[in-house]
Amino acid sequence: MLAAPMSFNNVPTMTPSKSWPYFDPEYETMSSILDPPRVVIDNESEKDVTLVKVSSQNKHGTLLEVVQELMDMNLTILKAHISSDGGWFMDVFHVTDLKGRKIRDEKLIENIQKALTLQKKKWTAEFQKCPGKCIGTQTIAEHTAIELTGVDRPGLLSDISAVLSEMNCQVNAAEVWTHKRRAACVIYVTDEDTLGPIDNVRKLERILEKLKPIMQGYDNEKKARSVVAESFTHVERRLHQLMLADPDFDLSDSQTLSTEGIKEKPEVTVNEGCERNYSVINVRCLDRPKLLFDAVCTLTDMKYVVFHATIDSSGLYALQEYHIRKMDGRTLDAEDKAKVKKCLEAAIERRSSEGLRLELCTTDRVGLLNDVTRIFGDHGLHVTSADVSTQGDKAVNTFYVTDVNGRPVDLKRVEAIRVDNPLLGVNAVSPASEAPRNVDSSPFSKFVKSSSERFLQSLGWRV
Repeated sequence: MLAAPMSFNNVPTMTPSKSWPYFDPEYETMSSILDPPRVVIDNESEKDVTLVKVSSQNKHGTLLEVVQELMDMNLTILKAHISSDGGWFMDVFHVTDLKGRKIRDEKLIENIQKALTLQKKKWTAEFQKCPGKCIGTQTIAEHTAIELTGVDRPGLLSDISAVLSEMNCQVNAAEVWTHKRRAACVIYVTDEDTLGPIDNVRKLERILEKLKPIMQGYDNEKKARSVVAESFTHVERRLHQLMLADPDFDLSDSQTLSTEGIKEKPEVTVNEGCERNYSVINVRCLDRPKLLFDAVCTLTDMKYVVFHATIDSSGLYALQEYHIRKMDGRTLDAEDKAKVKKCLEAAIERRSSEGLRLELCTTDRVGLLNDVTRIFGDHGLHVTSADVSTQGDKAVNTFYVTDVNGRPVDLKRVEAIRVDNPLLGVNAVSPASEAPRNVDSSPFSKFVKSSSERFLQSLGWRV
């Protein structure tokens, strides 16, 4: 007969059923110091491309960090081979510049190596720029970031900018995406009175109160959101997150504007792997810049882990294959497969802005965005996406516009507007979805609008 465990002071001694190894919370930091990421830039192995080879300890989001850094340096990823089994991340990217050339610039090569070391960035005021955007010399600490999601409609951006102008807010940077009658915006503003962030809590509340019904459109039942950002995420990733949470992928095509300008929908399939260890996603669609980022961003934010991937964008079509699991190691069930298919299709489509590309470069001022977007609305043009930034004292803005029904803007109509006012001049015109890969897309077209020659010059539209 076994004796009972000994006890002291009549208190039974508990025999543990399991023991757990000690985990040092500083292990991740120490291991990254002792065994830091390794980045190799290889210009010898391939004739027409530069190989960027990255190996490091793997954590959730490592792949996205690498792709994001390459995207922000305006590099085109033609092919990629990705593997992250066993807790180790090993990638090879075939990259060129936007003109399809190998990376020869020594300064750029140095910047790639520094950016891909994957060391955790300490966001100090010294370099805390708006991630993914250019807002001159000011830092994020000197801006208020406003996030908006809601119903897309003609005149939406004009109404948003009118409220900000009325409340004496200067728009220093903004990005607007629309997809299937939903819109998401991230807008960085400063207070005209203080030239800094909006510190007046009541004023900020009033701004949000005015913006929320605008985002709801004509139907107050529709979901809308207007908040001040609590943290600073890469702008394009944040837009994906906002639209994923909205969600734009649940809407049917019958709920959207006309899709006449869309040439071809992406093909996304999700199946079990041969050995059923992974779920396998295959994507086939027309290639375009930032396509890989959009797909990896969506998978990361849906909490999927990419263990292996093969990317080929060397032709007209991009082919992507991902071997994934959930973070708990399980493969996808039927419901998961249906959702990730919809989400990837939406992520690919929402950046493929349709319409005419319009560019503006002029001295920045309060109310500029309001003036420009009001002119668009007065002539029946709908902004499908916008990229607003400042470089020093200059506003550098890009818009994509269609007519109010989502159809491409007819050149005869544009010419008629110019003759009647006169206010319009267009050079080359190309829909965003047909933007040539590996070709610098600035500018596809240039758009000039004014009610008089004086207003034309004050807006600074480039001819």
